[in-house]
Amino acid sequence: MASRAGPRATGTDGSDFQHRERVASHYQMSVALKSEIRKLNIVHLLIWVLMAAQVTESQLSLVSHKVIATPYQWEYPYLLSIIPTVFSFLALPRNNISYLVISMISAGLFCVAPLIYGCMEMFPVAQQLYRHGKAYRFSAVSVMYLVIVIAVQVHGWQIYYSKKLLDQWFTTTQDKKKK
Repeated sequence: MASRAGPRATGTDGSDFQHRERVASHYQMSVALKSEIRKLNIVHLLIWVLMAAQVTESQLSLVSHKVIATPYQWEYPYLLSIIPTVFSFLALPRNNISYLVISMISAGLFCVAPLIYGCMEMFPVAQQLYRHGKAYRFSAVSVMYLVIVIAVQVHGWQIYYSKKLLDQWFTTTQDKKKK
C-alpha cells in the first residue's frame, strides 16, 4: 500500500501497476464524447444568441436596417434549434438515451433543415453579388453564409458525436443485460 509520507512498501520497485484496476474504455469514451457534445452545445448557444438578437432587433426596430440586416425567412425556424440543445443538455448527466435520440432527430429537423433552406434562399442574392463583382465585399449575405458554414459544422459534429455516444451507451446496456 502506498503512503504519502512514509517509505515505499518493501518488495516493490513501483513497476507493479499492471494489476491495478482501470476505468473501462467505454466509460472513458463516454466521458470524452460528453465533453465534446457540451462544447458543441455551447458554440451552438452562441450562434443561437446571435440569431435571436438579430431577429429580436428587427422586430423591435431598435437600430437602423443599415446597421443590422433584416432577417431571412429561414432564421425564424432556426430559432427552434434551441430545442435539441436543451434535450442534449438534459440527456448527458444521467445518460438518458431517449432525450439523446430526441436531440438527434430534432437537430436534423430544427437545425440542419433551416440551414439548407437558408442556403437556397440566399443563393440568388449571392449570385447577383458575384455577377456584379461585389461578392468579395463584407456583405450581409457573405456573413450569413459564414454563419451557416459554421453552424452546419457544429450541428454535423453534434449529431456525429451523439450517435457515437448513443452507441457507447447501447453497448454498455447490452453488456449489463448479458450478465
